[in-house]
Amino acid sequence: MTPPQRRRRYPKEEPPEPPQESSGDGKDPRNPERLYVLTGGGEGGERAPLDLVTLIVAHADVPPTAQPEQSALLRLCKTPLSVAEISAYLSLPVSVVTVLLTELLAAELVQARAPVVRSALPDRSLLEAVMHGLQKL
Repeated sequence: MTPPQRRRRYPKEEPPEPPQESSGDGKDPRNPERLYVLTGGGEGGERAPLDLVTLIVAHADVPPTAQPEQSALLRLCKTPLSVAEISAYLSLPVSVVTVLLTELLAAELVQARAPVVRSALPDRSLLEAVMHGLQKL
């Protein structure tokens, strides 16, 4: 086991400068105008009841009329991914991802699955078997 490395309180070199602000071209993922356009301009429609752990699976090919974010989402979801994972991979806020997913669910391009729920208490016989196995070691 190696000891933890100590960090200097005052680093010798200066930290890197923060990235420059966006030039207004709409390419910055944190740009509120871009997010507004992605979500349909705030039409105020109902969102699908999606949790962070809801699994999303694409079961259709990407239509030619899909937005770039929707086509990226459909390509990502060939295998089941949670809403939180999709948000992280696309570098978009969860609220924007839920709006995109709501549109795709309405068009029946993706399917939402509830996560597998485990029982509240583990099986007693399983715990006893593990305990006996550990005692034999």
